[in-house]
Amino acid sequence: MNKQQIKALYFDLDHTLWDFEANSALAFKSLFKEYSIDLDLNEFLAAYIPNNNVYWKLYREGKIDKETLRFERLKTVFDRLNFPATNSLIDDMSDAYIQTLPEYNMLFDDAIEILTDLKQHYALHVITNGFQDVQYFKMRNSGLLPFFDTVTDSSSVGVKKPDPKIFEHALKIGGVSAHESIMIGDNLEADIEGALATGMHAVHFMPLEKKHPTHYIEIEKLHELKFLL
Repeated sequence: MNKQQIKALYFDLDHTLWDFEANSALAFKSLFKEYSIDLDLNEFLAAYIPNNNVYWKLYREGKIDKETLRFERLKTVFDRLNFPATNSLIDDMSDAYIQTLPEYNMLFDDAIEILTDLKQHYALHVITNGFQDVQYFKMRNSGLLPFFDTVTDSSSVGVKKPDPKIFEHALKIGGVSAHESIMIGDNLEADIEGALATGMHAVHFMPLEKKHPTHYIEIEKLHELKFLL
């Protein structure tokens, strides 16, 4: 990667800038109280987090639709924990979760600081598989929106990362070529391998994992970008 050629940085949103797990825990804490869910929150989250990842992978691969994702990721956890949740309750909680989640705005450490610094040198963009309306409110409420020139979401483009078409669309509206751009994200398949297959450079952000020998460029903290760029 020739740093002198880089003109644009493309960020994933959830799990990269916006701390999805922390905000999701706060949202569920509020919903458990509102809906009188008699479950230990930590036990629920321990089951929900990996389950949510499984259903997002199915959604990303086009094997389920948005409605199935939102319903089944809750139902399967309630079933596993033997909590008698009716379909009506799950539907209500699913909708309430989507509405409540953007109200919480925890970002990863140094997110605003590093974006402020990078904005002086590069055009900044977002590519996300998240839903357009939800992602907009997350970015607006957390103060991220002003940093980015464009936001490309899968629901608008009609394909999800790692499909090359979403990266190509983002590059086109960003006005840059692939070799002039870096994708920064947490998901090895969707963000990193997807970007590399399109000809972009990529940085794998791993806030919850330890570094390990790999041919990918990896960071654990966002401030490490200062030493790469």
